[in-house]
Amino acid sequence: MSIETISPADTAEPVSALADEDIFAAHQGGKLSISSTVPLASKRDLSIAYTPGVAQVSRAIHADPSLAKTLTWAQRLVVVVSDGTAVLGLGNIGPSASLPVMEGKSALFKAFGDLDSIPLVVNTTDVDEIVETLVRLRPSFGAVNLEDVSAPRCFELEEKLIEALDCPVMHDDQHGTAVVVLAALTGAAKVTERELEGLRVVVSGAGAAGIAVAEILLTAGIEDVVLLDSRGVINRDRADIAA
Repeated sequence: MSIETISPADTAEPVSALADEDIFAAHQGGKLSISSTVPLASKRDLSIAYTPGVAQVSRAIHADPSLAKTLTWAQRLVVVVSDGTAVLGLGNIGPSASLPVMEGKSALFKAFGDLDSIPLVVNTTDVDEIVETLVRLRPSFGAVNLEDVSAPRCFELEEKLIEALDCPVMHDDQHGTAVVVLAALTGAAKVTERELEGLRVVVSGAGAAGIAVAEILLTAGIEDVVLLDSRGVINRDRADIAA
């Protein structure tokens, strides 16, 4: 199904209307596969895509590492990274249980953005270990999409990765959510003939997504933004919040 064929009704089917056997059948063997972009139908094809032809490409990259950007998929590959500590509404379910979600995100990237990505779940919750892992794997990818990492660790992790890696890094739960909210409010303001600057916004939830939403709205010029958590309005007078 392409993005052109999806209607609002297609995207709004409740879980209660889905049969368990259909859900589990769709996930048998995972939701992703890898296919070749070049033909492999003849000896000549094999000699070009693999040995001996590929050795020429490897020698060229060894002599000029910048060629890896055009002669491999690394530059166009995104890794969808999670430690499984804040998955959907399920909480800390671990890396293996988070993998179906990361596969799903990679499938969405391809279907709606023609973006190649692979899921990468890590069996550690230590921020520095995750950073070290991705630094060591850096030659294999061109960007990092952090997914379902618990707060406040997610802020530290994103900051350290941006500093350590020479490629784009984004925490989807923060910035993906924030961009969608800003787009929705911009559209709503246009329809109701109001200015963004005049809106009064209440953000319910002060986790990674809520904080990022508040920040992007303030940056966009909305001055009246109230952020709530489970104990009430976030403000300087709250005794339970560290300065």
